[in-house]
Amino acid sequence: MKVVKFGGSSLASGKQLQKVFDIVTADPARKAVVVSAPGKRHSTDTKVTDLLISCGEQYLRLGEAHDLKEAVIERYASIADELGLGQDIIDTIRQDLDTLLQADSSRPECYLDAIKASGEDNNAKLIAAYFRHQGVEAHYVNPKEAGLFVSDEPGQAQVLPESYDHLYKLRERSGIIIFPGFFGFSLAGDIVTFSRSGSDITGSILANGLKADVYENFTDVDAVYAVNPTIVHEPKEITELTYREMRELSYAGFSVFHDEALIPAFRAGIPVQIKNTNNLQQKGQKS
Repeated sequence: MKVVKFGGSSLASGKQLQKVFDIVTADPARKAVVVSAPGKRHSTDTKVTDLLISCGEQYLRLGEAHDLKEAVIERYASIADELGLGQDIIDTIRQDLDTLLQADSSRPECYLDAIKASGEDNNAKLIAAYFRHQGVEAHYVNPKEAGLFVSDEPGQAQVLPESYDHLYKLRERSGIIIFPGFFGFSLAGDIVTFSRSGSDITGSILANGLKADVYENFTDVDAVYAVNPTIVHEPKEITELTYREMRELSYAGFSVFHDEALIPAFRAGIPVQIKNTNNLQQKGQKS
């Protein structure tokens, strides 16, 4: 079994999502898919997560955030339209966001965590709907239902040890699991997010819990490079790194992989492979 995680740039549009579908269905071992919220479609675009943060903060200040809410919904509607999905999924997303905005805000940090997390959560619902639309058995799985429990530290959640045994039971599910990244649930039942770019962490946790053979992390680069590719033309690729080397690079500001995401996979001895959604001919990087 492989756990596969796709970042926001891989899910930014319907065209990108079609690539994701082809990648997942090309390998029967890819049974669990962790997804981020839609990222930037181009350099001047805004990530859905950033739109949601602005939306939640404005609602806390003013009691309304109509334009920002509509901007979020429009991103999903654009993707759904490209994929030939009906209005039902957009109605579901709108209802979810309305409910979250009107929820109890007595703990603003928890309120904002729930709104931020909806980016991944609603994207997972949309992606599962698309897979089914294409005739593939796929199921959206809510982290609470799966038993992904975390500490009550908004924006800095830590997975609770008992979560791994809960997640292992997902192996019994038929079809493809579509799992939202970035958040879990506190024991009190509240949504709590990991640190930013935390979908990498979710993928690693799920790989550990499912006892996966490999954790594949799809992004928008071919591999880890010896130097910054935006500065040096055609730099040398590093095809293999140890966990320690990878983590040290993360601490130093290397942005391909979230440093905390290495820990669950490392503890379970699961190889991590970084691959490019847009260039499948490249072998990627292994750690």
